[in-house]
Amino acid sequence: MAFISVFDVIGPNMVGPSSSHTAGAASIALLTKKMIGEEVRRIKFTLYGSFAKTYKGHGTDRALVGGILGFETDDERIRDSFELAKAAGLDFVFESVTSDDDDDIHPNTVDMEVEGVSGRVLYVRGESLGGGKVRLTRINGVKVHFTGEFHALIVVQRDYPGVVAGVTSVLSSYGVNIAYLRVFREEKGGLAYTIVESDEEISENAVAEMKKNPAIEDIMLVKR
Repeated sequence: MAFISVFDVIGPNMVGPSSSHTAGAASIALLTKKMIGEEVRRIKFTLYGSFAKTYKGHGTDRALVGGILGFETDDERIRDSFELAKAAGLDFVFESVTSDDDDDIHPNTVDMEVEGVSGRVLYVRGESLGGGKVRLTRINGVKVHFTGEFHALIVVQRDYPGVVAGVTSVLSSYGVNIAYLRVFREEKGGLAYTIVESDEEISENAVAEMKKNPAIEDIMLVKR
């Protein structure tokens, strides 16, 4: 018998009619907001599959903008996210891709090109899986797997020996228990992403210690 979570039955706390199209969309954008770690001044959403076909009717567009503003799935401000974004000086645009030619694209997929106030740019692909559950599958073009269900550390590094061991050593010294650790890379010796998901919140001091390693180019801290 297949396991069914209670959350698959009753769904998440949310604003909007659909756990996939509104709660999931808000969660994807909120994860992206946490990853960039600063206020966002510009974002382009590219929608695929059923997201592209029904995003206005299901409120997916308002949920995505709400998430990038930092709103949780049950925040009533999602209904007014367009107006709040414009008042905050956030420039946002939507593009729909309705072709069904690419079988690798999940039906509820969004690509986000995000620019922060510092000029930092981040590219993220997210999928809404139903029941409010989501996963990120690409960061800056690199294939990853990240759900945001735990506290997380996303380490952008050169693919050199010892980098991952150094990250885990620092986490151990701060008493952080690792739930999952996955490494993704473009090619051997190229750019790699180490995603660490943990039971405990990871401190800024631990992040600062890791950044002393010259092979680490960036670290994104995502708190639950």
